[in-house]
Amino acid sequence: MQIGICADTPSLNRLTGPIPGVDFLEGFTQQLLQPETPDAEWTHLADPILARGFTLPASNRFVPPDLKVVGPTIDYARLDRFASTCFRRAKEINMTLIVFGSAGARMIPEGFSPATAFEQYVDILRQLGPLAEEQGVTLLVEPLNRGECNCVNTILEGAEAVRRANTRGVQLLVDIFHMLRNGESPDDIVKVAPLIKHAHMAENKDRAAPGIHNENLRPFYRALRRAGYNDRLTIEADWTDFPAQVAPAVAALRAQLKDSGY
Repeated sequence: MQIGICADTPSLNRLTGPIPGVDFLEGFTQQLLQPETPDAEWTHLADPILARGFTLPASNRFVPPDLKVVGPTIDYARLDRFASTCFRRAKEINMTLIVFGSAGARMIPEGFSPATAFEQYVDILRQLGPLAEEQGVTLLVEPLNRGECNCVNTILEGAEAVRRANTRGVQLLVDIFHMLRNGESPDDIVKVAPLIKHAHMAENKDRAAPGIHNENLRPFYRALRRAGYNDRLTIEADWTDFPAQVAPAVAALRAQLKDSGY
């Protein structure tokens, strides 16, 4: 299993060079790719990170809260421009995974039909999947816990959205933290095995890095193993002492992964 570290760009820039046990970094899409900034003004914030020997195969926080993908006011033309630029720039820095969390953009307005919102979201995935695939990028549906968002919360719902979208440019992300917050079963990971393309984790309490509270997440890692997943797993935590916490967090995660058969 490849282990990655997720943080904002200023934090990533505090990492001076490769860290033992860290295989890749994951940043924030809007910071690194600046999809609504003209090409001549794009600041290429990934370049200094890549120059220090890191790779950035993935990013999250895809669209801003005001670029709605559900509800009565969806700007499809703006969304198309945003995504096209985003995927094109991702290809330029060899980024192949973009995580579609974006709780604000996905929040269903009060009084709006949840069923209609789900159909809108699937329609957006159908629109954006081919654009991503053209640039060698996969757009990842990230189910978000019910405390953060009210559209596509569980991995079973995320899998349904991916299946309904039916485009190779859209696959599923499994986020153990969100599953913990929802009370989802690790066995659900096995049910969606063919769709999993990426994974995130953090401890449930405080969204802490692994080892902070020593939570036992082995049942989820064993489920990933049963699902045949052995690709990338990103620590997406609320860091309180970054980068000092990185090495201990990776060590704690790798220990539980080893116990789980990896």
